[in-house]
Amino acid sequence: MPKQTFINLPNDKKETLIHAAMKEFSRAPLFEASISNIVKEAGIPRGSFYQYFEDKEDLYYFLLNEYSQRLRKRFITILENQNGDLMETFIESFRMMLNSLQSVEFRQFFRNAFLNMNYKSENTLTPEVSKEELNTRLKQVISLVDKDQLNIKNEDELVHILKIMKAVTFQNLIQVFAKDLSIEQSMQNYTMEVNLMKRGLCKQK
Repeated sequence: MPKQTFINLPNDKKETLIHAAMKEFSRAPLFEASISNIVKEAGIPRGSFYQYFEDKEDLYYFLLNEYSQRLRKRFITILENQNGDLMETFIESFRMMLNSLQSVEFRQFFRNAFLNMNYKSENTLTPEVSKEELNTRLKQVISLVDKDQLNIKNEDELVHILKIMKAVTFQNLIQVFAKDLSIEQSMQNYTMEVNLMKRGLCKQK
């Protein structure tokens, strides 16, 4: 995470560095990205970079975490607007993510992120869902979900639903970049999979 010196920077200087980092991580995945290119684009000495972040990985995961925080806030807003309908919230959130990828730089940044995904980057974007987090990070989400719409017995099962939805969402996002799918095709695939889960995968005897 950023050092205090970065946090204390004026917003315009923060944005300059963030923009330079986004440009470089859009050009190349993390392991190929260059700090030299970032500081050159930002117009700062290399030594200043290390006053703000430990290394390029520190900056990269800061960017992912910032995006993740915005996603969570928007998810909650959508969940409220959907009156607690969890599945419709996931569908609308997925549509929102696709729309945000219309910027070429933004799309390339996340193409590099998703096609070179590891556990740390995945967990930064959507932290692991666990029972312990029901009373911390997920408390607000859980309180807003209309549980009467879900075929669950308890909150433990709700945790597993969230895990399943996270996996489905990530797989569909990877397909967006791997196959260069349009918004329409991506939404069709995602909505079909969500609706299949809503109906249930097995016929009742």
